[in-house]
Amino acid sequence: MAIMAEPYSQQLRYIESKRLRLTAATPKLIGEDLKGRWALAIALGVKVPASWPPDLYDRNALEFATRQLNNPAERNWSFWYLVEKQSEPEVLLGICGFKGRPDDVGSVEIGYSVLRQFQNSGYATEAAARLIAWAFSHPKVHEVSAETLPHLRQSIRVLEKMALLFPARDLSMV
Repeated sequence: MAIMAEPYSQQLRYIESKRLRLTAATPKLIGEDLKGRWALAIALGVKVPASWPPDLYDRNALEFATRQLNNPAERNWSFWYLVEKQSEPEVLLGICGFKGRPDDVGSVEIGYSVLRQFQNSGYATEAAARLIAWAFSHPKVHEVSAETLPHLRQSIRVLEKMALLFPARDLSMV
């Protein structure tokens, strides 16, 4: 009798939005990501474009996330892989997440990066909105902050949209 192991992709944590499945990073997933896009594609069960990884998502970011995920206090406050779930096959298009757990005043910082060919399609906005709502569902979170560079107009636009979506919440943008 053969024993079938549950596929790794079915053991992961997800948050759903209209077009996206946000998959929580794990040390194992990051390890596969460090091996290359083919290993990550198998682990996530999705197509990983040749242009992977997105801008500002490099080996240092992966190593930071690994340390973060190995710290029990930080575990849920790392990044999430963004999968476009309406395509066939499903496609990995970016990342979104937090730079750490809520600090002493209840603030978390969000960041995001989408592959260039998927930009200007609302994916970063959709992912950020879903994660900000998720963050505010935690009683310790009172503020979500973000920063971007002045020349990244698309990123600035995402932050402007978040301020409109969450007008009664404390969002700070730099």
